[in-house]
Amino acid sequence: MALIKATCSDCGDVELRSKDVRVRICLDGGDATYLFRCPVCRMVEVRDAETHVVDILLAAGVDCTEWRLPAELHEPRSGAAITHDDVLDFHGMLEGADWFERLSAMTERP
Repeated sequence: MALIKATCSDCGDVELRSKDVRVRICLDGGDATYLFRCPVCRMVEVRDAETHVVDILLAAGVDCTEWRLPAELHEPRSGAAITHDDVLDFHGMLEGADWFERLSAMTERP
């Protein structure tokens, strides 16, 4: 098992085993991060990782998780942006006993 040196925001340089680090790669954009829990303060650290860093970590036996952006990001958007007043109105609606019926009526399609 490889020994990996990383830097904790609070504790400085720490040594980790390859099983203590995880690489995450976004299949849609190719962006990658690695994360680890600091063995000193126990806080989780997440860092951006360039391709050569990912290659080194994977060669050292670090586990990798691949993920995709949510499909909702690619859906067309329409209508006005939600405002602070819209949020307050929605909050007020939720205080009523008939909030679900009112919300359902607002989202019905002709």
